[in-house]
Amino acid sequence: MNSKDNTFVIDANSRTPLNLKEIWEFRELLYFFAWRDIKVKYKQTFLGVTWAFIQPFLMMLVLNIFFGQMLHFPSETLPYSVFAFTGLIIWNIFSSGTINSSNSMLTNAVIIKKNYFPRIILPLAAVIVSLFDFMVSFILFGGLLIWFRVLPDFFRFIAFFPLAVIIALITTIGTGVIIGAMSIRFRDFRIVMPFLIQLLLFITPVIYPISAISNKTLYYVLALNPMAGAISLARAALTYNPVDWTIIAISGGMAVFIFILGLLVFKKNETLISDLA
Repeated sequence: MNSKDNTFVIDANSRTPLNLKEIWEFRELLYFFAWRDIKVKYKQTFLGVTWAFIQPFLMMLVLNIFFGQMLHFPSETLPYSVFAFTGLIIWNIFSSGTINSSNSMLTNAVIIKKNYFPRIILPLAAVIVSLFDFMVSFILFGGLLIWFRVLPDFFRFIAFFPLAVIIALITTIGTGVIIGAMSIRFRDFRIVMPFLIQLLLFITPVIYPISAISNKTLYYVLALNPMAGAISLARAALTYNPVDWTIIAISGGMAVFIFILGLLVFKKNETLISDLA
């Protein structure tokens, strides 16, 4: 603070890429943005929050008809409906979180220009919205397990499934803050991201198990996609099949790398956000 004119100078370059103390101080604002986005998303819809599990459920039905019943894709001893839905709810954390993050800076441009707060709160709030949708769809997931009589080992489930969600969240936060920051510079990201997400869906083992890849080189290349490890681990939580920890380690390492890269990219662009938003 300048003692002569009582002016506060906020220098983003003096802060660490992820200032947890500052985020904690603005935690109520983080809750506000997340809750606001949840309400806006389902406002004036007939089915409301029910859409959070209707969408993956309908997608699961389509995948089950074409890939489960007609093409007989392998499903790692699971009913294909459970197999597909498990992949979809983990994948949706990433897809919805990334798309929402790509729009978060531009949709909040007025607030950014008028008020100071850690800008990273905006993409973080977008990820929280995707996590909320996951929690709602998880209720239906539990119903499917009961319906198809899939009874996983309790200790295996609580060890593997939360780890899969953590890998997905780390990946989503890293990707989200990168896209959120870059969308300020290049508005094309808002247009291209939905297409890229759809493309990534088919090169991620959502509709097929990664174990179906017989080519070892391609097998490990796919493991560089963190969501491949997250989805594989989530499915492993439901079966007694052995886990390929090499794949999980590769995917987990890539998730951490994307997370750190995202923070660095966001920090580099943070000082420009207010001017370009």
